[in-house]
Amino acid sequence: MARSFSETEKDNIRNKLINECENSWVAIGYKNTKIDELCSKVGISKGAFYSFFDSKEHLFCRVFDVFQERHKALEETLPKFPVKEDISHMMKQLYLEYDKTNILTQRNSPDFISFLNRAPKEWIEKSLKISKNFIADNIFNSNLKLKMSKEKAIGIFNALLAILTSKDIIGYDHFEVFCTLLDSVINEIYE
Repeated sequence: MARSFSETEKDNIRNKLINECENSWVAIGYKNTKIDELCSKVGISKGAFYSFFDSKEHLFCRVFDVFQERHKALEETLPKFPVKEDISHMMKQLYLEYDKTNILTQRNSPDFISFLNRAPKEWIEKSLKISKNFIADNIFNSNLKLKMSKEKAIGIFNALLAILTSKDIIGYDHFEVFCTLLDSVINEIYE
């Protein structure tokens, strides 16, 4: 007979599954993440897993939703009328979030595409999707004046974030390199 869980236990187990899945996704990807292993780490049976999520894909959808919620919360930390330091701080936090989740480097990978191909269609249709225009939508809708074209400024910010895709070959602390470059270029972007 299957064990029943209290509501508190269900919430705790669900959160543990989400956390373990995110860790696994970052470390070994969607395809290599096994439900059996996640269940073992959380301390439930594979059969019990299906009382929390309908499928592996549903769990991954929830993990992606959690990431998007953190991303949205980060966007909301930017004041209505930011100064250059606010933009710099928010970009550093965004970089750390991308580094933690590997989402920037995974979004076009075959592994991520495989997940999207198996994800429930209704989730894909209603998903918030990380805006490709995050920088344009949030950083340039401010009172700050640009010293260059918006397109060039977006390109610079995107190039800085792209450090994540080469962090293993930089030969130094990649976040410190990112911060140094961002701090040196921010005054070239804004008046």
